[in-house]
Amino acid sequence: MTGVVIDLAPGKGARTRQTLLDQAIAHFAAVGRRGASVATIARAAGITPSAAYVYFPSKQALYEAAVDADTAGLLADALPELMAGHFDGNFGRVLGRLLRSLPAHPLAHRILSGLEGAGPERLKVLPAEMRLHAGLTRALRQGQADGTVRDDIDPEIFAAGIEAIVIALIIAVLQTGGEVQPAESAGVLAVLDAALRPPR
Repeated sequence: MTGVVIDLAPGKGARTRQTLLDQAIAHFAAVGRRGASVATIARAAGITPSAAYVYFPSKQALYEAAVDADTAGLLADALPELMAGHFDGNFGRVLGRLLRSLPAHPLAHRILSGLEGAGPERLKVLPAEMRLHAGLTRALRQGQADGTVRDDIDPEIFAAGIEAIVIALIIAVLQTGGEVQPAESAGVLAVLDAALRPPR
């Protein structure tokens, strides 16, 4: 039986990949993409550096997977209803949940804090962000069907705009000391609400 590989532990590869991602999130968050070492991450995951390249072909690929995994975790923790396509229209709750969940997601926090240079816009092309966009679009369409969202807006375009505004708010909060300015955030939330609500 030459050339046949028998996997005696079918879930072992997935577990190793997840351990490698977990260690990558922690390491990239601590030292940044430039300062990180695949060898250090691999050793922390209990594998050799060459084995790490079986799962991710380059440091950049590992970094991108780690960013997506940490961002996906942040969105799942903070916005599970929105990811599933349900939204009650409370933008303040969305912002608050994201900010409260960020400390448990150190790589997403690092990027949004501006510590990776040109990092924040990188979040806009992640698979996790695309799932959020799809969930928000579905929620807006459902709101239109329920009469709670204006029927003269394009849900897909509005979803992209809402994401950009919320990400910009989080970046502003993190990069100006981590405190929400009540008057400013209330104003932004009022604008979002007014843009979506049907006229009375």
